[in-house]
Amino acid sequence: MPSHSEHAEVIVVGGGPVGALAALQLAQAGRQVLLLEARARDEIVADTRAVALSWHSQQQLAAAGAWSAALPATFIDRVHVSQQGCFGRTLIQREDLQLPHLGVVVDYPLLLASLQRALEHSGVQLRWQSRVQAVQSLSQYASVQLSSPQGSSTRLTARLVVLAEGGTLAEQLPGIRRLQHDYQQCALLAQLSTEQAPQGIAYERFADDGPLALLPHGDGFMLVWTRSAADAAALQQADEATVLAALQAAVGERHGRLLALGARSSFPLVLRQLNRVVSGRVVMIGNAAQTLHPVAAQGLNLGIRDAGGLLAALADARDPGAATVLAHYAVSRQRDSRAVVGFTHGLIKLFEQQPPLLKGLRGMGMNALDLLPPLRRKFAEHLVFGVSA
Repeated sequence: MPSHSEHAEVIVVGGGPVGALAALQLAQAGRQVLLLEARARDEIVADTRAVALSWHSQQQLAAAGAWSAALPATFIDRVHVSQQGCFGRTLIQREDLQLPHLGVVVDYPLLLASLQRALEHSGVQLRWQSRVQAVQSLSQYASVQLSSPQGSSTRLTARLVVLAEGGTLAEQLPGIRRLQHDYQQCALLAQLSTEQAPQGIAYERFADDGPLALLPHGDGFMLVWTRSAADAAALQQADEATVLAALQAAVGERHGRLLALGARSSFPLVLRQLNRVVSGRVVMIGNAAQTLHPVAAQGLNLGIRDAGGLLAALADARDPGAATVLAHYAVSRQRDSRAVVGFTHGLIKLFEQQPPLLKGLRGMGMNALDLLPPLRRKFAEHLVFGVSA
């Protein structure tokens, strides 16, 4: 095991996909990086999600050495967007952007394992079972207070601390407030088997009871269905035939009959966003900066672009925690973050209302997007690459 110093140039808190990628990228750029992760090295990740990565995100992971052709994944070549009970649809295709694929779907635990393997062959120092209790920023350095499983406490310092843990540490910092909107909804997740294979197509369907996504996943789909908290709880407990019937009514028969539903899980949906992403020598990225509604599958992709933006902002910086450097990062990420948060939140608000006239107008908008290639390409470009500053 590598030795762990009590001071590092950069400390990254949180070993999820965004934190791990940021650590890899910064180490590749020659930074001395210490990554702190609360879970144990061999702890089983009990997370049934499959995540949708844009082609750009997948390329960032590959460049960091965290993606291989052997990783079990399913490519997305088309995205079909529609609403239940009304005309109008938009079809986004890889040809629109002249890309090999629009994106890829991979199981969350497999993605984490791939990142962990890359970390263990990199110059990143890893410190497992390190739960950060407090973070502080001073003029020349920032510090984190750790607690170990044995109850001991350790203080580490760095020129820059990157929070990527998605918790409440940022709220300890001066000037930081977390803005929050509770959608009063839950996302229901399950593996779905269908008569016909996905063939590289993903669906975003604005059903009457809540938007749902069908992500190609092996020979079937991964379902992400937004429902009220009460509905999600009822669907988790209902028998398989009842859920399949409700789902069939919502999606139709584009891939034939729905055959089987895997184990179901759900999680509450809350929009969280910081009023600012920098406080002194501490910067927040990924879920530490914002947590989004899963509609359009933009949350993880936005976090990966945060990591890339931080790497760019720190290029050639002698002091990675300097105020001018972090101010540049904050400005560079502002437009993309605001656009994506506004887009996902706006979609939910737009489609939660079901008056016939509004449904018709939404259908016309989808058709217009589909029939205007330059507009459709620009929309697809923002989904895959984000909104540039």
